Amino acid sequence: MFDVLIVGGGNAALCAALCAREAGASVLVLESSPREWRGGNSQHTRNLRCMHDAPQDVLIDAYPEEEYWRDLLAVTGGQTNEKLARLVIRASSTCRGWMRKHGVHFQPPLSGALHVARTNAFFMGGGKALINAYYRSAEALGVQIRYDSPVDKLDIQDGRFIAAYTNGERIEARACVLAAGGFESNREWLREAWGQNERGEWPVDNFLIRGTRFNQGVVLKHMFEEHQADKIGDPTQAHMVAIDARAPLYDGGICTRIDCVSLGVVVNRQAERFYDEGEDFWPKRYAIWGRLLANQPEQTAYSIIDSKAVGRFMPPVFPGEKADSLPELAAKLGLDVDMFMQTLNSYNASCKVGTFDHTKLDDCHTEGVTPAKTHWALPLDRPPFYGYALRPGVTFTYQGLLTDETAAVRFNDQPSNNLFVAGEMMAGNVLGKGYTAGIGMSIGTAFGRIAGVNSAKAALGAEHVIPQEADHAAA
Repeated sequence: MFDVLIVGGGNAALCAALCAREAGASVLVLESSPREWRGGNSQHTRNLRCMHDAPQDVLIDAYPEEEYWRDLLAVTGGQTNEKLARLVIRASSTCRGWMRKHGVHFQPPLSGALHVARTNAFFMGGGKALINAYYRSAEALGVQIRYDSPVDKLDIQDGRFIAAYTNGERIEARACVLAAGGFESNREWLREAWGQNERGEWPVDNFLIRGTRFNQGVVLKHMFEEHQADKIGDPTQAHMVAIDARAPLYDGGICTRIDCVSLGVVVNRQAERFYDEGEDFWPKRYAIWGRLLANQPEQTAYSIIDSKAVGRFMPPVFPGEKADSLPELAAKLGLDVDMFMQTLNSYNASCKVGTFDHTKLDDCHTEGVTPAKTHWALPLDRPPFYGYALRPGVTFTYQGLLTDETAAVRFNDQPSNNLFVAGEMMAGNVLGKGYTAGIGMSIGTAFGRIAGVNSAKAALGAEHVIPQEADHAAA
């Protein structure tokens, strides 16, 4: 029998496995995917949002706790557990040394990296390199790993974990950490959550999944339906961004995101603008655009820029439609040319150009047009013009298991003494809605480490756990 069983194989799961093993526990990881697709959504990540009170290695200036908290509060609209959010924020300031010990390398952000040089530490080689480093370290420490091992059933008695089932095999352990991701790849569950809109559409049928196809939510649904575990979150809330409509159904990752929204205008299928493109810096607003698109006809819109924007954003993997005039661009995008020109002419005439600076909240804004554009409003008047068709890209869902600072799963508001949760399966405790760049990895890293330490204590007894640097996070 293993001391600790980890269900899942992404960032949170591996942080839990490493910390449990460092604490002296024997550990088995069950990853549902084949080896070549291991790592869940973490393989598509780039960075970690980090609190710091002074410049640190790859981070410039300072990003103190209160500013981090205000940023999170703004994107969630207050739908967050402040105690757990601040736990994540503080843990983000101290985890990089531990990550480096397990082979993760950091690099300064690229010059066009969404103005996050102050707030986010970038992984050298991206999320895939981070995942590979963690797997190498886990194997070197003696963690056992099984691929192609989806868990579909758990034996839980009176809130206590007994065993998990994978491929018909029963696996017992003294403690368990659930870190198997959300349900974003389960189209049936998404359809059930979103339903039909007033136009008779099923919005989710036009959603693309930015991450892994293996996040079907099987363990999460089992916990809800078979064990009545305490839940938190709205099933329609998710990390959703605007991505290229030509992106693949699964695993498009970061390169399919369209990052020029704030430098131009966005119109829907009726060629009408529907939201302020310049509301705030893109890292603080990019994750609202997936949901905005979900509410538009056919869940489709178009990001329109002119040549002044070229070179000021990370280009997507697919080139946009290109035209020498706005009417030509509208025709190429399949939009009503007259309506498109009415929208663009109205926008252009409303621009009050001041001192343009896409690195600041500048004074270039619109007047007399609805919706307003509050920053970076320049007329689209310099050919060639570019248009990108957009659809909602779902990264991960927010409905999950209710937990507390110990990462324990709760049943009827009572914490389990040997079943813990980390990562996307509990992110809704911190993210009721909205998103800010890099916080998903902060949540997964903080709660993965806490769950790992506490699962080892549950399995071995606190007096037998080898003290580790990660213990402070679980205190």
